[in-house]
Amino acid sequence: MIDVESIRRDFPILGREVYGKPLVYLDNAATTQKPQCVIDSISDAYRNVNANVHRGIHFLSQEATDLMEAAREKVRQFINAGSTQEVVFTRGTTESINLLASSFAAAFLKEGDEVIISGMEHHSNIVPWQIQASRYGFVLKIIPVTDRGELDMEALGALLSAKTKLISITHVSNVLGTVNDISGIIAMAHSHGIPVAVDGAQSVPHIKVDVQALGADFYAFSGHKIYGPTGIGVLYGRRELLEKMPPYQGGGEMIRKVTFDGTTYNELPYKFEAGTPDYIGSIALAKALDYVDAIGMDAIADYEKSLCGYALERLESIPGMRIIGRSAHRSGVISFLVGNIHPSDMGTLLDRLGIAVRTGHHCAEPLMDRLGIPGTVRASFSFYNTRAEIETLAAGIERVSKMF
Repeated sequence: MIDVESIRRDFPILGREVYGKPLVYLDNAATTQKPQCVIDSISDAYRNVNANVHRGIHFLSQEATDLMEAAREKVRQFINAGSTQEVVFTRGTTESINLLASSFAAAFLKEGDEVIISGMEHHSNIVPWQIQASRYGFVLKIIPVTDRGELDMEALGALLSAKTKLISITHVSNVLGTVNDISGIIAMAHSHGIPVAVDGAQSVPHIKVDVQALGADFYAFSGHKIYGPTGIGVLYGRRELLEKMPPYQGGGEMIRKVTFDGTTYNELPYKFEAGTPDYIGSIALAKALDYVDAIGMDAIADYEKSLCGYALERLESIPGMRIIGRSAHRSGVISFLVGNIHPSDMGTLLDRLGIAVRTGHHCAEPLMDRLGIPGTVRASFSFYNTRAEIETLAAGIERVSKMF
């Protein structure tokens, strides 16, 4: 059982006021707030162990290196990767998918091949593949989204062919909250010898992820969405695939030896970590993962499921309310429209009441086109949110609605 009031005291920003109102922060799908222990870990690292990692023989460099590699091991444990060689530090989910798209395409894709994505993807899992498709001539195929906001699994089956070289799919929709059947998709793909990459930006903060149990070939997530700092993220990849993929960037650390006649590359995962890494960020990410581990991912999932269910029930009682997405399995997010009120108007006026929500297309314009809407208001939840905050949100929506 989660002690929400105790948890809230760990997050200094939750004590703020906005426009003279207590902050109600419901934009967790964009970024989560940070507990004091994570904030302290950043300043402590800069104060005590700031030195460039891996290439120094002095004490501080070795200590910073040890802490960064301990953070890599923490990530490995958290997602149950088979080896730390399969854990690549990046700047976040977006860079992870760009790295994957660039290197996977260079190693495995050619003109006429096909990559499958879905109609509910974030732009970060669309645009990188479009860029590489324009370079290599492969074709993007799209899994349709049903009226309920779920993937059309029969259509996916029909899309699979000998030309399919990869499926890249979101675990949880950042707009609909839909939890996709990743295990089922991976099983279907693997039966055809097709690897699967998963965008885990919206799943890792909310549900326990075991990449080996899922059978994922690649898995990406961001630190800032799981109570860690911005600018740090992870790409997990199966070792045998990463070994075959060329580096994404060149420079320091990703090399073994450089001459003007040619360069040999470092071993995994350093082959994909050119330049000075955000070792401070990796240390703070490990602290964030320790924090959620102490609460328990199963406890977090149960609490947030209850909170989201309560929010759905409460919001549906508001006249003119239209919930966008009716998946049977959802997590963390509720998108909605009210009457003819433009999402930006609703979001702006809720902000004046101290309620932080996200409005717009949420970097998922193709999904908005499929749904026939310009955008939504999105409330997204964390284990530090409360039912009282849901009531404040509902009261705010009702107050704004009366103005129109």
